[in-house]
Amino acid sequence: MSNFVQSLRLWFAPERIREEGDTPDYRFSLANERTFLAWLRTALALIGGGFAVDQFLPDLRWGWRIGLALALLAAGVLCSLRAVNHWVRCERAMRRGEDLPVSRFPTLLSLSVAVVALAMVVIVLFGWEG
Repeated sequence: MSNFVQSLRLWFAPERIREEGDTPDYRFSLANERTFLAWLRTALALIGGGFAVDQFLPDLRWGWRIGLALALLAAGVLCSLRAVNHWVRCERAMRRGEDLPVSRFPTLLSLSVAVVALAMVVIVLFGWEG
């Protein structure tokens, strides 16, 4: 069974993580949970930003408005999925005594948000109607 499928199953049955390795210091598990919650707050902010662009910028040309809103909403969806995936991967690594997993996702998320922000700067500087 692939590692991804095994991790995906743990999303819905986290108690099975206890079957692996040794129980880590609870402070590390709680820190992992706080990181998970921070990812979810970020996802909610991105989703809220997507809805805000769509609802509160009616004068923005339709293509720009929908494009920016969908980019923020997609980033929010990916961020929320990444949150649970990262939580499971870190919890498993801690129980196994392995290094914590690395990821390019924070970089990709940062670049995506920067691109949307730059597009908004261009729109503000050159007008809503494009």
